[in-house]
Formats: sequence, C-alpha cells, structure tokens
Amino acid sequence: MAYQFIQYTTADGVATLTLNRPDQMNALTTAMMDEMKAALRDAARDESVRAIVLTGAGRGFCSGADLVEVQGNSDVPVTEFLRAGLNTLADQLRSLEKPVICALNGVAAGAGTSIALACDLRIASEASAFVFAAFVNIGLVPDGGLTYLLQRAVGTAKALELALLADAKNRFSAQEALEWGVVNRVVSSAALMDEAHALAVKLANMPTRAIALTKRAIYRASERDLSDAADYEARVQGYMFKTEDFHEGVSAFLEKRPPVFKGK
Repeated sequence: MAYQFIQYTTADGVATLTLNRPDQMNALTTAMMDEMKAALRDAARDESVRAIVLTGAGRGFCSGADLVEVQGNSDVPVTEFLRAGLNTLADQLRSLEKPVICALNGVAAGAGTSIALACDLRIASEASAFVFAAFVNIGLVPDGGLTYLLQRAVGTAKALELALLADAKNRFSAQEALEWGVVNRVVSSAALMDEAHALAVKLANMPTRAIALTKRAIYRASERDLSDAADYEARVQGYMFKTEDFHEGVSAFLEKRPPVFKGK
C-alpha cells in the first residue's frame, strides 16, 4: 500500500513506521491515523516482519491531534471521532502480537504521548521531551487512552501531577521520563535509530509467539488478580509447549548452541 503521511520500510525482520508531517510536528489528522492503522495491519500480516519501530520525521515525534482539522470539523461528534480514530490506534498498538518500539526523536505532546505509551518499549533521544499537560492547558481532558496508560506507567499520584499541574514547567526531558519509568533508555540523537533498530532486530530473532503471549499476559495481568494471571499463564504455556520455537530452544540448550527461532 502506498502511504502519503507515513513512511513504511522493512529490513532485517523489522518494519519501521515514520510519521511524516514534519512541517506540522507530525500532528495527527484523520487521514494520517487511517494510514497508521493500515500500516500496522500490514506489519501484523507480514510474516517476514517480527518487530516494529515507530518514530517521527523532523524535530518532533508527534505534537498531538491536528487542531486545525479539529476546528475545521466542528460538526463531527468528538466522541465518535475519538472512538473511531485515536482510541482504535492506541488499542491496535497495545494488542499487536509483535513487539513495538517507539523511537522518540523529539517532542511528544497530547495524543503523541498516548501513542508513545501504547508502544511496548520506548527509546528516547536526548533531544526528545514530553508535554503532559497539553490537554488541560487548552481546556480539555486527556484522551487516546492516556488516563489509563500514564497511570500505569508512573502511578496515580504522579499521573495526576503531570496531567493537572505540569503547566508550571509543561515540558519534561527524556532524562526525567527515564527516571519516572516512562521510557526504557535514553541515547544520543545520532544513535537513536541505530539503537532502536538493533533492539528490534534482537526481538525479531526471538521466539515471536512467546513474545506475543508474554506481552498479552503482562498487559492482561495489570487488570486482574494474581490467581487469574497465573491461570492465564498456565493456559498460554500449554500452547507454547507445542510451538516449533520451544522445541528449537530446548534442542539448542541441550546441544549448547545458539537457537534459531522462526516465529512458529
């Protein structure tokens, strides 16, 4: 599929999706979100793709929803607009059965923060930053799943502080985000894409089904009690024992050689 607002490339078992409206700091339009969802579906269906990197072109990762489009479509019901657009995109990222790495190249604000937090892992460049109070500062509430995602990343008290009181500073560095657990690591701007690709390649060479079900089990466990989480682990482990990657892993261990996983 040809994309206008997304760059989509594949190499080494990794699909890289680049938000490509740099002159607008990659602000999200309806067309752009539709392309993102289509690109993620393509990556999900492509068996040669076993990990995904999401990043932005230019100085910013994503500045949030395109307010020009929002203001120009005042007749569109906002609730349905969110349900069909950004909410679906955030859920798609979280539920994708392949690991998704966000390579934060610049500022993430508003819906851009939701998208970053919906990814499984986040590598931030030193030039990146978060604007958590982008909503309240213009008289809105967080959307795109941010109330859920931010709270699980930093805890309730910190999430409330960032969402309500961040206007005192309103911009937080990658290093601060690392200290709070919002990002997994911080690297130089020059090294960002190499680091993200290397991590994605590492994941792409791991047992894909095990990663998919581990991802699903961890997210599921955050919403349930211990007994339910343990029972779900038991169920998916029964499935994993039947996979080719499990047998390859055991054979490689016994034969004292590196495993060659095929994602099956």
